[in-house]
Amino acid sequence: MIPLYRLEKLQRSQCLRKAAKLFREAEQRYIVSGGLTAKEAEYFVSVAKMLAKDEMFSAAAAETLNTACTSFGLMSDSENRKGSEKEFRRALNTLYHLLLAETGRYQADWDFIDPEGALDPSRRRPFPGMQVYLEDIRSPFNIGSMFRAAESFGAEKIWLSPLSADPRHKRSERSAMGCVDIIPWQRLPCDPFSATFNEQAENSAPPSPFSELPVFALETGGTPLADFHFPVRGVLIAGSEELGVSPGALAAAESSLGRVSISTRGAKGSLNVSVAFGIVMHAWAEACRLQADLA
Repeated sequence: MIPLYRLEKLQRSQCLRKAAKLFREAEQRYIVSGGLTAKEAEYFVSVAKMLAKDEMFSAAAAETLNTACTSFGLMSDSENRKGSEKEFRRALNTLYHLLLAETGRYQADWDFIDPEGALDPSRRRPFPGMQVYLEDIRSPFNIGSMFRAAESFGAEKIWLSPLSADPRHKRSERSAMGCVDIIPWQRLPCDPFSATFNEQAENSAPPSPFSELPVFALETGGTPLADFHFPVRGVLIAGSEELGVSPGALAAAESSLGRVSISTRGAKGSLNVSVAFGIVMHAWAEACRLQADLA
């Protein structure tokens, strides 16, 4: 840890960056070891008090620094140590983000510390037959977010169109936070709703995976989410960020279960595809859970 007197001599921006790094590293050590020593806690009290003297902070930021001093002080006091661990980690985390923002930087979602670490595939409890088809999702960030939502709400498997972004792209993996490694997924060789796919199937390519499952599309102009009858087994199609679900896939959905839509009240009238996908996946999972309870 950098001596306090050296921190005080640094230019403000450099001091804030150094202090932010100290708090971040301390939080990571805290997660791994389950705690920090009383001496380390005392050091962070000193750092927080030094920063609190900076008159360029807003009143809210200064109050946050003073509150952190109290949390760090409890950790350095053996009598009050028990029960203050969560407050200590929250103080470390809050100060890191506060100082980062003060330097004009903000953390990307995929750079947040994941408290779960490596995911255990044995903990998955997917709904049999709940599958999704991500059609021409171009953004690696959206792919990762949709993998995370699909895994969280019990999807059995994810299918990808040939032109969807790579789940192994670094941004996909970061936003998926480990879900790419534990949920089964497969990229299809071509559009499963076209004649080309059926022609390839005749030449020993994998047949369309949707021939025996009902399909429905996440698209505007359909049945409102609250009124949609979700299947116990089926395939949810989510389409391109710019163009939505393709005509071929939409036609397949309309001849099967139709389309489900999310009602909005804003001027924009639409949601980011990964956000909309998460909302629909939650509703589908709840419908499957209720069906299972009634069985």
